[in-house]
Amino acid sequence: MHISNWLIFCGIALLTSFTPGPAVLLAISNSLAVGPRRAMIGSLGNAIGLFVVSAVAMAGMGAVLATSATAFMGLKIAGALYLIYLGIKQLRSKSSTLANVKVATTATSVHAAPRLFSHGLTVALTNPKAILFFTALFPQFLVHDAAIVGQFFVLTATFVACAFLSHTFYVLLARLLKKQFANPQRLRLFNYVSGGMFVVLGLSLLRLRNKAA
Repeated sequence: MHISNWLIFCGIALLTSFTPGPAVLLAISNSLAVGPRRAMIGSLGNAIGLFVVSAVAMAGMGAVLATSATAFMGLKIAGALYLIYLGIKQLRSKSSTLANVKVATTATSVHAAPRLFSHGLTVALTNPKAILFFTALFPQFLVHDAAIVGQFFVLTATFVACAFLSHTFYVLLARLLKKQFANPQRLRLFNYVSGGMFVVLGLSLLRLRNKAA
């Protein structure tokens, strides 16, 4: 792969990663709820999920989703329902979340880490947009007379690194603004707004159409 092509891919990956979506919104919510360090556990789960999605896309699932209305609809509904579930959970969360974080016990932290990781992983795995994105984007940058596997790892690692960088940025930004959410009313407003955004993203996913359909 030529360095010029890789730099173009980096630009696209950065632009895509820094555009707020379900994973970014989840990272911000986690940062405010459990702190930036543990919020990155969810981002790690999302990064691994992106690797899996990329591998699935390269293996041909992207083509299946592009041609099979049933497969596309199934994954779309699963992703939408999960985002709506996260939204309802956020809407129902109490305004005292930040205060509770300060007195959280070690046992709670241990149990929270797998849950944070699984949320990040599931958001990545249940998003058909991601598979279609990788399927449409990767072929544009692959050199067909070079090893495909090596190029796959370079492109995927680059995209995951960009996604992780964007999460770090938003998590740290949320940390800087954390004092603004110390007020229970502001935190309650954030829960309503972010929860509503999750629901809207889920509903918008239901409106996503298969281009082949």
